[in-house]
Amino acid sequence: MRQTFIYLLLIISSVTICQAQESKKPFRIGVAGLTHGHVNWILNRAHDGDIEIVGIAETDRALAERLLNQYKLPLTLLYSSLDVMLEKAKPEAVTTFASTYEHLAVVKACAPRGIHVMVEKPLAVSLDHAIQIQQLASKNSIYVLTNYETTWYGSNLKLDELFIKSQPFGAIRKMVIHDGHEGPKEIGVGNEFLTWLTDPVKNGGGALMDFGCYGANLSTWLMKGKRPLSVVAVTQQIKSEIYPLVEDEATIVVTYPEAQAIIQASWNWPFSRKDIEVYAERGFAIADRQGSRVKSKANVPEEIIAAPPLEKPGNDPFTYLAAVVRGEIKIQPTDLSALENNMIVMEILEAAKQSAKEGRVIHLNQKK
Repeated sequence: MRQTFIYLLLIISSVTICQAQESKKPFRIGVAGLTHGHVNWILNRAHDGDIEIVGIAETDRALAERLLNQYKLPLTLLYSSLDVMLEKAKPEAVTTFASTYEHLAVVKACAPRGIHVMVEKPLAVSLDHAIQIQQLASKNSIYVLTNYETTWYGSNLKLDELFIKSQPFGAIRKMVIHDGHEGPKEIGVGNEFLTWLTDPVKNGGGALMDFGCYGANLSTWLMKGKRPLSVVAVTQQIKSEIYPLVEDEATIVVTYPEAQAIIQASWNWPFSRKDIEVYAERGFAIADRQGSRVKSKANVPEEIIAAPPLEKPGNDPFTYLAAVVRGEIKIQPTDLSALENNMIVMEILEAAKQSAKEGRVIHLNQKK
């Protein structure tokens, strides 16, 4: 009996050591598409040592060669198709920087192979695509994460403390989220990005999809995954001569049983902004990348709190992806990157598009 017990301990110890060694190996990641302007995020991480780009799938050879040369990566990483890259490079996960319309195709290729996926925001081009992605993820037991810039703001820690965990200010009553910039053409995005970003099919819309998703994501997180009751939206083409096919201005009002979210998505801001105002029963916080302004009482000055650095693995999308895939952390359904959160995001965006088109409030069916 004692020998059997010692033998089992040795086996458990051996497995633990192997798992630890595996987690220390660079995370093998594949890149699907290079046309999204955020692709520099992953390419800038290529030489950091904790991740290893094992393959890049991109049909635009000229674009691929330019980027690979710019980031000092070998052309041997380049594959002309995603299927070939997956078969030969065998990544642990794939991160996609193609058009939003292509997200579904990437998941279709990866899911049956058991390869996890992270997409750039939003999750999909439509709710129909999102539902198909969810079904593929469930059937094949893979993670599908959605990456937002705002997920990695240190000020989120203060919002989490004030409005999710301890709620010293009471329940949330209103959220106002501002996201956008002067316009993609105005800020000089690459033509390969601009072409699909301003296409109603490949992007699913204009500013509403591009920046409305941030507010839907953050409000879903702050409301702890509650589905809204209704959505109403107004969109405009203020610069129709530049963006003739899509809206460049959108305001979305999302109603919950005891709260509202007002999402302001724009390609008409005088300069870039990503910030959020959260008002509760007894106080409020206004947060952006730099930090938070918190006010707890009418006769007390605002407290200025600098955004603290985030700790690993929650400080970076690719470190986070690796930790989720390797089982080092457990993602929660309400988390900003989680599929469940982003399915609600897609419901909000789909309802917003319908509302703007039909000029009416869209009431969401409440799931039991």
